[in-house]
Amino acid sequence: MQSDAISTGGGLPGAAALDLTAAFSQFRQNWPAQLHFAAHSHHFWPDVTREAQLRCWDDAARLVDGKWEEVLGPVWTKAATGIARRLNLPGTDGLVPANNTHEFVNRLISCLPRGRTPRILTSDAEFHSFRRQIERLAEEGLVALTVVPAEPFDTLPGRIAEAAKAGAPDMVFLSQVQFNSGHALTDLDALVEAVSAPGRLVVIDGYHGFMARPTDLSAIADKAFYLAGGYKYAMAGEGACFLHCPPGFAPRPRDTGWYASFGALAGPQGEIGYAPGGWRFMGATFDPSGLYRMAAVFDWLDGQGLDVPAIHGHALALQELFVAGITQRPCGILAPGHLVLPLSQPARGNFLTFRHADAPAWHERLAQAGITVDLRGDRLRVGFGLYQNAGDVALLLERLAGLA
Repeated sequence: MQSDAISTGGGLPGAAALDLTAAFSQFRQNWPAQLHFAAHSHHFWPDVTREAQLRCWDDAARLVDGKWEEVLGPVWTKAATGIARRLNLPGTDGLVPANNTHEFVNRLISCLPRGRTPRILTSDAEFHSFRRQIERLAEEGLVALTVVPAEPFDTLPGRIAEAAKAGAPDMVFLSQVQFNSGHALTDLDALVEAVSAPGRLVVIDGYHGFMARPTDLSAIADKAFYLAGGYKYAMAGEGACFLHCPPGFAPRPRDTGWYASFGALAGPQGEIGYAPGGWRFMGATFDPSGLYRMAAVFDWLDGQGLDVPAIHGHALALQELFVAGITQRPCGILAPGHLVLPLSQPARGNFLTFRHADAPAWHERLAQAGITVDLRGDRLRVGFGLYQNAGDVALLLERLAGLA
């Protein structure tokens, strides 16, 4: 991807594209001829993360075992503070890190009732880390699933609420932004209120929402779990996931690591103790480098004066440029008529999804032309992020014109 691509001005309705490509020079220089439009899958990392990665190594060499005081002290504190501020959480006490969200999924499942088959309510648009696990458990009758179709999108919240009322689930698990369409649940407050019940675990998968769409959890922080990570729009890569845990819910996960005993409250004699707050969901020894990178990303964004609305506005501006181009000159399935969500639908994330039976063939054709997007079944996803600018979109449209 060329680093000297130009930016737009502020002439797009409601948003303006930025030009921060110089801050991603390490990744971009490795893609000199290819166009990477899969920010929703693997976002490029800003250059500051390389320095953070080296700091992690240097701390290990300097402190050896003592590095954990640094990791679980100032490094985690900086990352957690950045997370809490961007989600408008009341504080950091409910947050806990892990190397992947699958750890959190399993710990949450381990909190479900015993003595009967636990009931889980979800949609058919959940990501593999959750879907595969619960479907495997359901194969052996270990959980009972109620799966609500995600489409039609506008009625999904109401249908989920009805299913929760009818089925009395022990867990409700939903994506803030669905990975296979980009559709966003925009009123999390109302949805969580509608499905909440005493002891019920309400879980929001925020991976495609965190740092992509403005998110305010202040009204539901005491009712809902929220999990996300750094692999996508938080620009910190793998190994930097987190869970927000509401107080009073699932105090003693059966799937537990020894780090969950740090600061454990005294309990009945002979009972395994758990830390208060989110730390009750902690695992064991982990690779801390992702937390260093995430903290560095937050510092960089603060230095640039960039908040999540600006990041989302940038992605929307690039989406508008792209769709304007393929409206004038469609390229195979990359045409407005194949969009799962049109630009007129504001309830969407930072990527566009095109649905067509020929999506696999076009994915291969685009790859051969040096264009990286990604594929989910019959859906081609084109993603936008801070490492791209308007000039990159112009180059993409130019290359697509040669394939049309």
